[in-house]
Amino acid sequence: MTLAFVFPGQGAQTIGMGKALAEAYPAAKAVFDEVDAALGEKLSDLIWDGDIAELTLTQNAQPALMATSLAAMRALEAEGVSIDRATFVAGHSLGEYSALAAAGALSVSDTARLLRTRGQAMQSAVPVGEGAMAAILGLDLSAVRAVADEAAQGDVCQAANDNDPTQVVVSGSKAAVERAAVIAKEKGAKRAVMLPVSAPFHCALMQPAADVMAEALAGVEIKAPAVPLVANVRAEAVSDPDTIRQLLVEQVTGSVRWRESVQYMAAQGVTGVWEIGAGKALSGMIRKIDRAITSSAVGTPDDVAAVLAQ
Repeated sequence: MTLAFVFPGQGAQTIGMGKALAEAYPAAKAVFDEVDAALGEKLSDLIWDGDIAELTLTQNAQPALMATSLAAMRALEAEGVSIDRATFVAGHSLGEYSALAAAGALSVSDTARLLRTRGQAMQSAVPVGEGAMAAILGLDLSAVRAVADEAAQGDVCQAANDNDPTQVVVSGSKAAVERAAVIAKEKGAKRAVMLPVSAPFHCALMQPAADVMAEALAGVEIKAPAVPLVANVRAEAVSDPDTIRQLLVEQVTGSVRWRESVQYMAAQGVTGVWEIGAGKALSGMIRKIDRAITSSAVGTPDDVAAVLAQ
């Protein structure tokens, strides 16, 4: 089986994630300790025993999900599965940072600090209540782009996440996104669901956050990843550190081209995907994109045992 390792984005967080891994594997526990030290606070206490509303705050969810993904990666490594078992790594939005850390391009400490900065910058880029996101179900990307263009009416409204053939997320000004939800239904969408998010991610309104990340990333060492990264904004493999740095900045305002990324990996011969970290959202998307690709979630010690037995 030709494998890709993929890393989840925001929305996958749950209280208790990664705790069983930390209890079973000292190397997994060390990841949470390193993230706590990098941030100067016990984020692990929030992850394992805290309040879900506080964990879901963007500035907490981003480093927390990365820590859980890297803990799962360390558990695999403890069982003899190294990153080069994969042909590619990829991540959904913040998961791209987890992928880069797993592949050795970024240190865990730097990644934690970058994601805390990214979460704060994305949250503060647009005043609460002025932006929104909506999932459009049952229309393809070109149809949703047409809906977004019609709904904009001078405001920002863009296709933000091309998740799978049945789901595209739009992002932008609240009024424009609400118009898009109505227009999408008129154009034949099965559903248009306003998302419970705190900011309009992956659209032009995030430019202030992109500027912050350009400065933050300029001060961090990025190495060539041990295996190529399939980048969100290009949907193709990259390994050059300077290119990766630039794409991480572009990613803040750019679309997450997840459907195309999975199609790219399939075209390169990938037949199996391991979703490293919390939840199974990416596995569900991948099944809708290409049923020939098998997917396995790796977020608990039992999951680690299951993939080792494959």
